Amino acid sequence: MRLLSACTALIIIAVAPSALADPCKAIPDTGPMPSYLANGSKFSGPVVYVGDGDSLCVGVGAGPEKWVEVRLADFYAPELKSAEGPAAKAALEQITMNKKIECVADHQSYDRIVARCQLGGVSLGDRMRSAGITEGGNGRN
Repeated sequence: MRLLSACTALIIIAVAPSALADPCKAIPDTGPMPSYLANGSKFSGPVVYVGDGDSLCVGVGAGPEKWVEVRLADFYAPELKSAEGPAAKAALEQITMNKKIECVADHQSYDRIVARCQLGGVSLGDRMRSAGITEGGNGRN
């Protein structure tokens, strides 16, 4: 029994990082950003993943290699590890998950694009504020 518990713990430890890993792969960790995400470019698609209260993945095509990680340009959510962070993530999921949003690219930040995004003509930042989510992130893009 003790051996089974130890094996289970090792499997959880080995799998957990990949389960938490960002599934959005359209922007490579190194190398150039896809040209369709240049500053000012418009892109849209359904939200397929929410990472926290101000980042999500937009599916611009089939599969994770066509999922664009977006950092919202107009909302700074509390950090996920803060007391308010999980509520911010839950609100963004409720507002956006599986819904088509429209975004305008601003600039690249690491392996994501900072963009202004809308749902039904209303910015996601305004929707988060309307949902009662207080801004509290560090504001870095």
